[in-house]
Amino acid sequence: MMRQRTKIRQIRQETIGQNITLCGWVRTVRDQKNFAFIEINDGSTLSGLQVVLDERLPNFRQLIDALTTGSSLRVRGILVASPGHKQPWELKGEQVEILGSCPAESYPLQKKRHSFEFLRTIAHLRPRTNTQGAILRVRNALAFATHLFFQERGFLYVQTPIITASDCEGGGEQFLCTTLNLKNIPKTTAGDIDFSQDFFGKPAYLTVSGQLNGETLASAMSDIYTFGPTFRAENSNTSRHLAEFWMIEPEMSFADLNDDMECAENYLKFVVRYVLEHCAEDMIFFDQFLEKGLIERLRQVAETPFARLTYTEAIEILAKSGKSFTFPHAWGTDLQSEHERYIAEEHCKKPVILTNYPAKIKAFYMRSNDDGKTVAAMDVLVPKIGEVIGGSQREERIDLLKGKIVDFGLKPEDYWWYVQLREYGSVPHAGFGAGFERLIQFTTGMENIRDVIPFPRFPGNAEF
Repeated sequence: MMRQRTKIRQIRQETIGQNITLCGWVRTVRDQKNFAFIEINDGSTLSGLQVVLDERLPNFRQLIDALTTGSSLRVRGILVASPGHKQPWELKGEQVEILGSCPAESYPLQKKRHSFEFLRTIAHLRPRTNTQGAILRVRNALAFATHLFFQERGFLYVQTPIITASDCEGGGEQFLCTTLNLKNIPKTTAGDIDFSQDFFGKPAYLTVSGQLNGETLASAMSDIYTFGPTFRAENSNTSRHLAEFWMIEPEMSFADLNDDMECAENYLKFVVRYVLEHCAEDMIFFDQFLEKGLIERLRQVAETPFARLTYTEAIEILAKSGKSFTFPHAWGTDLQSEHERYIAEEHCKKPVILTNYPAKIKAFYMRSNDDGKTVAAMDVLVPKIGEVIGGSQREERIDLLKGKIVDFGLKPEDYWWYVQLREYGSVPHAGFGAGFERLIQFTTGMENIRDVIPFPRFPGNAEF
């Protein structure tokens, strides 16, 4: 049967001498007339496996002439110790079947090196490259480690809606979901779009965050987390933004800002340690080809306490830095990536948690501090990326929350259920959102966020 095969990552020293079946894609073919060396890769590891074929194989010459880079094949043979120094073992092929041919003249992955920009144009093929394969394995490990971290700590994994009628962040940059006939849009007597005729009877959008629904579930289950896709209709073409991305969002009842910071720091350290341990070969590859010193940087993150500063202290540090920044950094302005990276990379030289931001630059649901100017918010800043986690203690006081909804220009009728949580058994609670793709950037050293998600969505691009 096809599934009765061995993956390259499953091969161990004790496999030598065994008869095994491998399936994979050809990376290289070296034809030595009477024998040939075929490197195949099945995606389970960075390294492929060398298959040795000789002329005693039936149809040897016809087979070798048909094999090209990108072809898929099934090989059965005996695993033997390799006389070479590049690999500890190789497969002595006894039966070979080409499952899918690949025309060399048109296959776009002939060269060993391609620009990341070019590879984005062939997103359906780029997982076959070393870099993308390694990213996908690290992405898988980070996702598994995320579930492991929260499950071991008693959090409940929940699923929140993709379609929502409320705007969690209050920014209004949402994708509208509608079944209305765009060629004949119904209008009200006032000339507005008549959403009463739409599928949900009101405007509905792709979610920007599962947080508000997560708070609802945490109000009954204590500690929960979501891990799913989120969407921002933001016309941003930067190396840090996507229109569709994944978020990890825990919510904790009976928790304050300090609990939130502790959870965020422990989470980052846990997943970094997990990847260093379980993706060692891929991490060495990233350290060698993408960012020199990556592994050492991540080890420092895993082993060193994060710095902690207030937003006000950060503004003072920027003012005294003597550096010329593109964007202003006066108190009351939002920090830009260049400010965040300076604080993490140059001033603290490690991850830092900033707290107590001005209320006017943060979301309506964040708890007001006693000073009347700031909120109990926190952002985790890391070198190379800037903000990777943003969170806060949530406003549990009903009167203050009602006032904030109005102050932010939101419609109270859209948040009646959210406010009601504060009426029936309200508790102090906190949570955060971790951008999964930014976490992958931080872990792999990749510069552009479009290269750490299999099929990136950004302005003008939804091809695959």
